[in-house]
Parts: sequence; C-alpha cells; structure tokens
Amino acid sequence: MSRAHDIARRLAWIAVDWGSSNLRAWALDADGEVLASASRDKGMLSLTPADYEPTLLEAVGDWLPASGRMPVRVCGMAGARQGWREAAYLPVPTRLDGLGNGAVSPAVQDPRLRVALLPGLCQTADGAFDVMRGEETQLAGLVADQPGFSGLACLPGTHAKWARLENGTLERFTTFLSGELYRLLASQSVLRHSTGDDDLTTPGDRDAFLSAVREVNDAPRAFSARLFGLRAADLLDDRLPDGEARGARLAARLSGLVIGLELAGMGEALASTPITLIGNQTLCARYALALEALGHEAHRLDGEAAVLAGLGLANAALGT
Repeated sequence: MSRAHDIARRLAWIAVDWGSSNLRAWALDADGEVLASASRDKGMLSLTPADYEPTLLEAVGDWLPASGRMPVRVCGMAGARQGWREAAYLPVPTRLDGLGNGAVSPAVQDPRLRVALLPGLCQTADGAFDVMRGEETQLAGLVADQPGFSGLACLPGTHAKWARLENGTLERFTTFLSGELYRLLASQSVLRHSTGDDDLTTPGDRDAFLSAVREVNDAPRAFSARLFGLRAADLLDDRLPDGEARGARLAARLSGLVIGLELAGMGEALASTPITLIGNQTLCARYALALEALGHEAHRLDGEAAVLAGLGLANAALGT
C-alpha cells in the first residue's frame, strides 16, 4: 500500500493555518494523530480569492480520498476581509471552545472539500481597539490542553499578543508591535550600521540583553535615548568585541530594549504568574529570559501543538 493511499484511507480531517505569507497543513486521523504535513509560501498577501482553492489542493490534494467530503478547518488570514472569504471578528469576551460558531464556508469547486474558515477576535471596549486572527486558535489550543484555563498568556511574534483568560473565556487582549519594531530599527534606522545577528548564545550577549530589559523596564521614558545609545556605543565603547561579535552584542541589547519596553507596557498585569508563552522555542525562550529577569515565572506551549489542538477543538464543535 502506498503512503498516499494509506493517508487517504485513514484521513479524518485536515487542519490548516493560513497566514499572510504562507500556509501550513496537516492530515489527521480520527484520534488526532498527524499523518502528514505540508507547507506552501503562498499566503494572503500573494493570493486572490480565486487562488485559494487551487493553492489548498496543491498542498493537500494527494491526501484526499476519491470520494466523500473531507472537513478542512482553517484559521488565520484566509478568513480576513482580503482573504478567501471574510469570517467576521467575534467580539471579546469570547469562549475559546466556541470559535466554530463563527466559522464560514467559502464556495468550492472540488466536491471532496468541505472548508470552514474560523473567525478572528476583536476588542472595542473603552476605546481599546484591537484585533487578532490566528492567535485565537492557539489560545483555544491552550484551553483544549487545560480546560477552564485562567491566567495570562503571551504569543510572541511580529505582533505580540497578551491575552487574559478566565475559565476558558478570552476576556481582553493587547497587541504590541515589538517584532516589527525590532526589524524596522535593525534594518531601516541608523542602527542598521551597528547591529548584526544575535542568538544569545554567548554569556556577554545574554548579559547585554538582560541588562537592557531591566533598564527600559525601570525607565521606559528613556527608550528612545537608549536606542541612540546603541549607535554611540558602537562608535565609542572600546569594551565591545570586534567584528561580527560586536554587531551581535548590540543586536542583543536592541532586542532587550524592545522586549523590555513591551513588558513595561504590561505593567501590573505581569503579577499574574506563571505566564504561558505560546510559540516557537527560540522566541519563547527569549521572552522567558526577559520575564525571569523581572521576577516573573513563565512556561511554554509549543505553537504548532497549540494550533492543532485549537483547530481540533473547533473541528469537534463543527462535527462532520
């Protein structure tokens, strides 16, 4: 029996996380075991509504059985206004095990597909306007892993999300532009002449990162001055290492300043510990270091596992 035939025989549903730049898809059996996975660098920014079905079939077509309609549960930007079909934002507070109630089904040509696009979430209370699309499914994965979860969760990334959950309900959330801000500063500001690539692998880089976290947390109003201080240090500080190590040291400090400002913005909310970090291991480890430096405990839930668990929760609610 070929692998493709075995997947088609055991396939119960398909999970898809469709972002702005790419899609990831997983074939799952009735017990939630991943049978296969696929990815494509074709996200919302490069697709028209008519492109979505062919792109999906390019990724998952080999998994589909010859007959029957296969449930495909999709989170992320495919449900945005500029995506396949808009799945309107649900307002918070929202129970995360009820995301399936806001799902919409785009028209498809292939009779083997039964697609449901999950909604994002929005916040409008007291003028604190905010939106998320995709992260809510990872938060639903946290609830699937810990039913009735209450606490604070952070999803680091280009636009980092901080979410307050109470008994499985998302009560409120805040988005920080930290990842995008770091990239802009490192690549398009005067700091591009000083910063390099950093991975916090050396004790000196870790110390520079943690020192910056503490400094900006203590005096967030000095953030802009601290930024220019990076350029000045590159020109004047003979204690810095030479070559690529110099750029890495200054990049570590820039990262600490940006993440530290984000944590300062959370204020007293951080007193709720432990904090659950959801995402990739490297970025979550960086946030955990920063939180620990400020006296806060954190633990991590893998981002891919959270997406699959959240989509699984929606799949169970939507039924077959």
